[in-house]
Amino acid sequence: MKRLAGKRVAVIGMARSGMAAVELVLRHGASALAIDQRSAGQLGDAAPRLQSWGVALRPQTAESLRDAELVVLSPGVPVDIPELEEARGRGLPVIGELELASWFLQGPVIGITGSNGKTTTTALTGHILREGGVPVQVGGNIGTPPAAMIDASRPEQWNVLELSSFQLETIREFRARVSVVLNVTPDHLDRHHTFEHYAAAKRRLLETQTADDFAVLNADDVTCVDYGASTKARPVWFSSTRPVTPGLFLEGGRIYLDDEPLIEAAEVPLRGVHNLENVMAASAAARIAGGSRGAIAAAIRTFPGVEHRLEFVREIGGVAYYNDSKATNVDATHKALDAFPGGLWVILGGKDKGSDYTALREPLRRKARAVLLIGAAASKIAEHLNGAAPVIRCGTIDEAVRRAARAAVPGEVVLLAPACASFDQFDSFEHRGRVFKELVNRL
Repeated sequence: MKRLAGKRVAVIGMARSGMAAVELVLRHGASALAIDQRSAGQLGDAAPRLQSWGVALRPQTAESLRDAELVVLSPGVPVDIPELEEARGRGLPVIGELELASWFLQGPVIGITGSNGKTTTTALTGHILREGGVPVQVGGNIGTPPAAMIDASRPEQWNVLELSSFQLETIREFRARVSVVLNVTPDHLDRHHTFEHYAAAKRRLLETQTADDFAVLNADDVTCVDYGASTKARPVWFSSTRPVTPGLFLEGGRIYLDDEPLIEAAEVPLRGVHNLENVMAASAAARIAGGSRGAIAAAIRTFPGVEHRLEFVREIGGVAYYNDSKATNVDATHKALDAFPGGLWVILGGKDKGSDYTALREPLRRKARAVLLIGAAASKIAEHLNGAAPVIRCGTIDEAVRRAARAAVPGEVVLLAPACASFDQFDSFEHRGRVFKELVNRL
């Protein structure tokens, strides 16, 4: 099936990855069937692009897959929808856009996954390699879909890919020369249903590796340790709590690489211990890919950070405003809280993903002046917090910003770290973060 010429390929989900997949199969001589739950009028620019390619849009039904010979899923499409179960029952192969792209992508892959920190670590790995003169391109769940990276790929060039559980659960032969797993904590349980299924999807990244490959793993995460015990790849560890070898660790305010000092923690331009872990993971991957110790340390010092991830917005009257809209699960919000000593006005809420918010009670009790609740999950969060911190029900993010701005005093911090998806009120976490920054900048 890797020869697409003459095949009828159904691509489900006409978002960014799905459109890249349609374009890819057309270029390789296949006919594409574009399938989506939405109508042409709801697809924005995707509809005229499909029309210009001569690709008809079909509804997301079993009947639309009847004449397909291969199904390609966008990451946002669940693998267990009835239409796919019926198709698999007929023996129809079902893969994801990542698997399809891997058939044509040239050059070795660094695949980076984890519940939190993927975007920062992916961007930093690309930055380190680029600054050190190692040929690299960056994409995946961050920016460019893998199917759109093929033209720019070269045999000697590294492909650094941020990979979500949604992308990994559909791989078959996709293989990373270097896998990186930052952490595995409960997330997307509305999609995967159980933590075990979610962890199994992440594990797929290591299951396709060989003894010639490397697995960069968090020695402080029990699931990562479990992965390390079963992978064929060579483990390289990182830890913020103790020395590890081979790998990187934090000790006495300094990061060590294979027992030799790499960089002082104070020189890292990112807040929080979790970001030091991201730095260690990126450094390990970059080192395997040919980065020198000196180039790695120098690049870390110049890394500008990632938008919507503990992003400093501005200070007004001694009150600092931080945008961590990418904190879309409980563990990410916990890490954001850990990055500050206290005096926090925390904006929480959005679309619930089946999360347990009780883990936030203790850090909020210690550090929060108040919690400002927005969105559909507000009542559930308030119930789970059970008085751990004062709760202000705001409904919308603009009301939350106004209330926080009126109440916060110099030395305090207003932090957007929602612990929820954004889709109840926003198009994406990026949209939510931009709105927050606009509101702050209008204060």
